Amino acid sequence: MKKNGILNGPLSKVVAALGHTDKLVICDSGLSIPRNAEVIDLALTKNIPRFIETLKIILEELEVEKAIIAAEIVKKNESVLKEIQSLMNGIKLQKVSHEMFKEITRQNGRTVFVRTGEATPYANIILIAGVTFN
Repeated sequence: MKKNGILNGPLSKVVAALGHTDKLVICDSGLSIPRNAEVIDLALTKNIPRFIETLKIILEELEVEKAIIAAEIVKKNESVLKEIQSLMNGIKLQKVSHEMFKEITRQNGRTVFVRTGEATPYANIILIAGVTFN
């Protein structure tokens, strides 16, 4: 039995298998996910688990080169934005329109979605996998 870190088997496997520039989208319960996308659905009920809790745990294990969020979060969900910023620890954080955000999630390359129970607006992030060597 795994003692710490990501205990969800499918999520742990995905994080371990991501390669450089693959995308991991951590999203709220309302984000439109493409029909044939790879999805790990963690949502149990409204706000369980929370977006920030999920992001925090994933950032402990995933090497992230860059992160992308919707610019609308600045006005619509300032508290989540502040928490995201506090977790970035030197990771470049790019803001794009929500429409562009959704378009990026549908671009070529591997994209995996992690759906949380979050029920606040624009609580979504695209993590671009990095590498642990130079």
